[in-house]
Amino acid sequence: MAEDRACLLAIDQGTTSSRAIVFSLKGDVVATSQQEFAQIFPRPGWVEHDPEVIWATTLATARKALADAEARGWSPVAAGVTNQRETAIIWDRKSGRPIHNAIVWQDRRTAPQCRALAEAGHGDAVLQKTGLVLDPYFSATKYAWILDQVPGARARAERGELAFGTVDSFLIWRLTGGQRHLTDATNASRTSLYALEDARWDESLLELFNVPESGLPEVCDCAAEFGMVDEALLGRALPITGVAGDQQAAAIGQACFLPGEMKSTYGTGAFLLLNTGETMTRSASRLLSTVAYRLDGKTTFAMEGSVLSAGATIQWIRDGLGLIARAPEINALAEAASDDSGVYLVPAFSGLGAPHWDPDARGAIVGLSRESGRAEIAQAALESTAYQTWDLLDAMAGDAIETRTLRVDGGMAANDRFLQRLADLCGVETVRPVNTETTAWGAAFLAGLGAGLYESLEEGRALWRADRTFSPCMPESERNRKRAGWRAAVRQVSAGGG
Repeated sequence: MAEDRACLLAIDQGTTSSRAIVFSLKGDVVATSQQEFAQIFPRPGWVEHDPEVIWATTLATARKALADAEARGWSPVAAGVTNQRETAIIWDRKSGRPIHNAIVWQDRRTAPQCRALAEAGHGDAVLQKTGLVLDPYFSATKYAWILDQVPGARARAERGELAFGTVDSFLIWRLTGGQRHLTDATNASRTSLYALEDARWDESLLELFNVPESGLPEVCDCAAEFGMVDEALLGRALPITGVAGDQQAAAIGQACFLPGEMKSTYGTGAFLLLNTGETMTRSASRLLSTVAYRLDGKTTFAMEGSVLSAGATIQWIRDGLGLIARAPEINALAEAASDDSGVYLVPAFSGLGAPHWDPDARGAIVGLSRESGRAEIAQAALESTAYQTWDLLDAMAGDAIETRTLRVDGGMAANDRFLQRLADLCGVETVRPVNTETTAWGAAFLAGLGAGLYESLEEGRALWRADRTFSPCMPESERNRKRAGWRAAVRQVSAGGG
């Protein structure tokens, strides 16, 4: 096989779609395939996925992307997996069948359990060990809910008959024919069960959340041997050598390898990740501490802010209100809006994430007048993600972290109007890379690293290139006035706002 025709498969299993992208070793996209799938909303605030649909769409897109790449003369040598984080699945070890739908990261059903744990005084201990606040966002209470609600599940778990995992673990299990039950340190760090500084599942946390360790996967480095893809699935026995949760994979794809380097990904939600180096940095502003990546047994940490609704807000404008037929149409509609309309959309469809952490908040459109119309609502939807990003940057400023440059990626990063508004409202230089498929590329690069095709992270830095920089041009007085209006709108839906 000629090295210049070697390629890497990235499986990118997201919240609203499954994708597979094949990359050359230089980071160029060779082939891609994507399938959307249905969201399941059993009750208000509840969000589920069918794990079998996750698997079917993952397998179909991987097959399609590999077939297209091979038809063009490319030879796949390794695979990487990246995934929606915190989403919890429990399945039967013998049959591989899930015992319940996946409970998605956006799901709020375990808010009462989190509230009870906080009222019992456990919040500080959880924060100190995991870097995470007590919130239904994370996996631990989801696992416990399934074990308690599915008849006989807890007894089966105690007998070792069930496996628990985030989406990466479920896919690795299926891809390897049930031979490997593994996760990586980034996904483990999002469960509320993993002690960051000890780099292990923590006995006291397992007891607190009532999750038996026997069902959990082994935690590996991000570049490691995760097993071989069953030849019958993809037509070849491809090694899985890289795994990371989607936001950490995006940070790797954005070459955020030094302390202070930062990216924000705009997909279903929006997630800002700041590399903090070898030391776990604790936020006084309700941001999260997490694992950026673990390589050769050495952990690099990050600080993260999580916005629960970004692209999902545009999806709601399209599907819920019917204001547009396709997501890109929001630009033309928003351009007709009055810039001083005073309309704000707070997209707390499933609560508010960082730094508010209010699972009970619900969305609102604030500041409507008789002159308000479709255009003003569309503009407010776009701006809501920029304001929520500013909330995160403002929280970082409260932690004495100065931020000047923000690297951006994800679906919304293709929208020039949004990125200019982001730069204006946040007051930071915003940089879009040439390769905006940074999440999938991060998984592919880790796979290459794990397979020995790359020697160091510096090779990833050399492959990163900027496409366009958006500099703030809004007057400071206008920016401050608009921010004040946003904060007032947040206060109306959340006791933690402002």
